[in-house]
Amino acid sequence: MSKPVRVKSDELGEFVLDHGAVVIAAVTSCTNTSNPEVMLGAALLARNAVEKGLASKPWVKTTMAPGSQVVHDYYEKAGLWPYLEKLGFYLVGYGCTTCIGNSGPLPEEISKAVNDNDLSVAAVLSGNRNFEGRINPDVKMNYLASPPLVIAYALAGTMDFDFETEPLGKDHDGNDVYLRDIWPSQKDVSDTIASAINQEMFVKNYADVFKGDERWRNLPTPSGKTFDWDPNSTYVRKPPYFDGMAAEPQPVRDITGARVLALLGDSVTTDHISPAGSIKPGTPAAQYLDEHGVARKDYNSYGSRRGNHEVMIRGTFANIRLRNLLLDDVAGGYTRDFTREGGPQAFIYDAAQNYAAQGIPLVVLGGKEYGSGSSRDWAAKGTALLGCAR
Repeated sequence: MSKPVRVKSDELGEFVLDHGAVVIAAVTSCTNTSNPEVMLGAALLARNAVEKGLASKPWVKTTMAPGSQVVHDYYEKAGLWPYLEKLGFYLVGYGCTTCIGNSGPLPEEISKAVNDNDLSVAAVLSGNRNFEGRINPDVKMNYLASPPLVIAYALAGTMDFDFETEPLGKDHDGNDVYLRDIWPSQKDVSDTIASAINQEMFVKNYADVFKGDERWRNLPTPSGKTFDWDPNSTYVRKPPYFDGMAAEPQPVRDITGARVLALLGDSVTTDHISPAGSIKPGTPAAQYLDEHGVARKDYNSYGSRRGNHEVMIRGTFANIRLRNLLLDDVAGGYTRDFTREGGPQAFIYDAAQNYAAQGIPLVVLGGKEYGSGSSRDWAAKGTALLGCAR
C-alpha cells in the first residue's frame, strides 16, 4: 500500500518518499568491478543519460567504489568520469564499502522520514551481499544488480518501476526517455574497451599493489617476532579463545539445565547471528565503545571491529532485523532474561552474562537454513563466547 511522505531538505529540495524508494545506489568493489564490460556499460549508460538531460533522484545516495585502480584509469581515458559524477557517482575508495555496511548515514531528513513513517525503502548495489540490516540500518530491502542497473535505478528512484513501459524522464525537447533509449549497444561497449583499456594499466597499477601509499608506508610498526597487543585498542585485542584450552579435546557432554537464549525461525543467516553493519547507539557494543572513550561518529561497523572480541560478543545476535520468538513482535538483539523475576525483555548479551554468572548453560534453537551466509567465523565464535552449548 502506498504511503507517500513529503520531505523538505535545504540541500536536496522538496520531494516525496514512498515504500520502495531507492535511497542508496552503489557500484561496489566486489563481484562485478573486475568486469570491464559491465563497468564501462554503466559509465556509457551514465553518459547517455546525462546527454539526454536525465539526473539521479535527489533522495538517492550514490557511490562508486571500483575494485581496482585500473577501473579509474580506463574511466579517465574513455572520458566517462564526468558523466558518472554528474549523476552523483563519485569515487569513494577502493575496497569494501556499501556492501559491508560502510555506506554511511542517509541524509538526516530522509532518515527521519523513513523511521517516523516506517517506510520500507531500498538499496540497490552491485555487490554480492544483501543480508537484512547490513547495508544501512534505515533500509529494509537490499537488491543486487549489475552496475548498469544500479545507474538505472538511481535515475528511477524507486523499485516500483517498469523500465519497459515507464519513462525515466524527458529529454531537452520534452520527449519521454526510456531505459532502452540510453542503454549502450554491445558495439559501443566493445569499442570503448578496445580504445580505453591496455596492458600497461594493469602492469602499472599492480606492480606495487602491496606497497601502499606514503601514509601506509609511514605507519609506525612495532618490532619483535610476536604481535605487541595494545590493551587500550578498541579494534584489536588479545582474544580469549585459547585460555585454559586442554591439549586434548574434551569429551562431548550432555546439556542439562539449559535455558533458551533465542528461539529463531527459518533462514537465520550468519549476518543475523553476527552482523557486519553499523553499530547502533544504545546497544551493548555501543555502550562498550562509549565506556572506552569512542565518540558515536567513530563507532564504525561490526565488520571493522572483528579484531575485538569484546565488541563482537556484544554484537552477536544484535542484527536490527532479528526476531526472537521468545518475544512478541520485537525486532533486534533482544531476549527474555529468566534470571530476573518475570523474565523481562533484555539485550541478548546482558541476559547471557546474567546466565553465565549463575552457571546456567544456554542453547539457541533455529529452523531451516540456520547459519547460512558468509560470516561463519564470528557467527560460531560469538555464539560460543556468549556461553551457548556446543
